[in-house]
Amino acid sequence: MHHAVIVAHGQPSDPAPAEASLAAFAASVDAATPLVSVHSATLAAPGALEACLDALPGESAVYPLFMAKGWFVTSALPKRIGARDVRILDPLGIDPALPALVADTLSETLAERDWEAPDVDLVIAAHGSGRSDNPAKVTAAFARKIASLLPFKSVRMGFVEEPPSIADAAADTGRRAICLPFFACTGGHVLEDVPQALEEADFQGVVTPVVGELSRIQKHIANRLSDALAG
Repeated sequence: MHHAVIVAHGQPSDPAPAEASLAAFAASVDAATPLVSVHSATLAAPGALEACLDALPGESAVYPLFMAKGWFVTSALPKRIGARDVRILDPLGIDPALPALVADTLSETLAERDWEAPDVDLVIAAHGSGRSDNPAKVTAAFARKIASLLPFKSVRMGFVEEPPSIADAAADTGRRAICLPFFACTGGHVLEDVPQALEEADFQGVVTPVVGELSRIQKHIANRLSDALAG
C-alpha cells in the first residue's frame, strides 16, 4: 500500500477543528483511491505533520492543499519535512486540470437554475496577500482560464487581503451571479470574511462550496495521488 499526506495550513489559534475538518477531507479522498492510503495534517497543529510522517514508510507523498505555490509550500513545508523520504507534489491551485474541473461544476450550477453563462457574473473570492503578488497572479491565471471555458457576462476577482476587495468585485452583480470561493478549505476567511463582504455588496446570487471541497476536485486529488505513487 502506498501512502500520502494531505497538508493544509490550519488554524494556529485553535488547531483542533481544522485538523478534524482536514481529516474528513482526507477520508473522502481515501475512499476514492484503493491504491493509496490517505492521511492528513495541518501545519498549525504542533508536531502533527512530523508525527504523521514518522508513522509512514518511506517514499510517501505530501499533497499541499494550498491555492498557490508560495512560502508555505516552498519553504515552511520542506523545513517541517526535513530529511524524511517523501515527495512533495504541486499544490491544488496550480494544477493544470483545475480550471476545467471547476468549469464543469459551474456549468452544472448554471443548468440547475436554467441560467445562461452570458447573463451571469462570476465573482472569484480569493485570499490574496499584502506581502506577495504570487497568490493574486495564480487567481488571475485561473480567472482567465475560466473565462476562456465559459462565456460569463463578467469574471471578477476580489481578495481578502488586497484590493480589489470581494465587496467591490461583487457589487452591482444582480440576482444572476455566482460567487466561487477560491480557497482550498472552509476556514475562517470563508466562514466570516467572504460572507461579510458579500453582505456589504448586497450580493444576491449563488455561493458555491470552496474549490477544494468540490466533489470533482476530491476525486481528482485521489487520481493524482494514485498516478504519482502507483504509476
